[in-house]
Amino acid sequence: MAPRVLDLRGLSFESGAHLLVQRALRDLAPGQRLGVTGADPALEVHLRAWCRRHGHRVRSPETEGERDARAWIERGSADLDRWADAERAGGPSAADTVATPPGHWGLAARGALVESGGPEPPFDLNHRDLVWAEIAPSLYRHAASAQWDPETAVDWGSEFALPDEIERAVVQVMTYLVENEQAALVVPARLLARIHPHFREVMQLLAVQAADEARHVDVFTRRALLSGGELGTSSVSGRESLETLLTEPDFSLASFLLSVLGEGSFLNLLEFLDTNAPDPVTRQVTALARRDEARHVAFGVAHLHHQSTLDPALRSRLRAAVERRHDSLQDTAGLNQDVFDSLVVLAAGEWTPDAIARGWEKVRKLQEEMDDGRQRRLVHLGFPGDEAAELSRLHTRNFM
Repeated sequence: MAPRVLDLRGLSFESGAHLLVQRALRDLAPGQRLGVTGADPALEVHLRAWCRRHGHRVRSPETEGERDARAWIERGSADLDRWADAERAGGPSAADTVATPPGHWGLAARGALVESGGPEPPFDLNHRDLVWAEIAPSLYRHAASAQWDPETAVDWGSEFALPDEIERAVVQVMTYLVENEQAALVVPARLLARIHPHFREVMQLLAVQAADEARHVDVFTRRALLSGGELGTSSVSGRESLETLLTEPDFSLASFLLSVLGEGSFLNLLEFLDTNAPDPVTRQVTALARRDEARHVAFGVAHLHHQSTLDPALRSRLRAAVERRHDSLQDTAGLNQDVFDSLVVLAAGEWTPDAIARGWEKVRKLQEEMDDGRQRRLVHLGFPGDEAAELSRLHTRNFM
């Protein structure tokens, strides 16, 4: 079979001729020849330069039978050798993960053919069991489809008028929520930058979680300022409690403290605010935020349940994290008194002794519900009932 001659016509290498040459060479074995001709005056110069880079030999026509080409390429093996040691970044399909992806896979797409060598970015969360949960892919898809726009999901133009004392209570609670949601934004944002991109569903889920928290900060701030006043107070003890979340370097322990204990308790708080909201905007923003927070809690619980089946020592580490946090906060004042009083006022709805007593009782019941929820999640993670009760009792008085 005579060697093929590729006619590039007027196409130059500066305009993409290499694509046709590359395609024609792909079907040849090393040592086989391809003739190249065309009208571009610089064809031979550019062809030789391109072939040198890719490991092919070029020679001018030597016999009468070769005169129908301006140059002949002898297929080299360099292009083949370049990928000889390449490996697929994953299993048989792009959906399959490996337990410990090599560092040089780095930012390569999972499932891509990865050339050997290259940089090794410092992703220290590089083992599947450090970050994974089987629910992560489906939870991400749900999270992506459930995003809402603060401009349209909340009826900011609702007409209502609250007594000054009630409005101040709403503002104080919103101020508190903003502070806590800012911490809940920083934690997943800090962690996701450390995760190997091979576990992209977890990165995507944490990215959406950070976006959720950013949106919550937005709507809670807007509700606080809706009447044109100023934000409420921020206590030292509250910020000290949140600081302990920011300084936890371990992925599982950070997820445990933030999502399982903190945001789990916040689900109860947001339900309380939805029920006792004195106006439609407060009701809408707390209900929407609660829907998002439920996903965050679900991932945290699923991840820790997955890891607890693999690491018998996990529960002792979780317990130590709770105790360590409790000890560091035992001299702090706990929940901002302004926040507690505002919750009582919102639950009371009016300034009478009987109403305040009812409001106080509702807040006490809220704290019991938070405790019950924490205990249920701890038991789900394998803690005995009495130990779950003890650990729940040690949880920060600042709720988050």
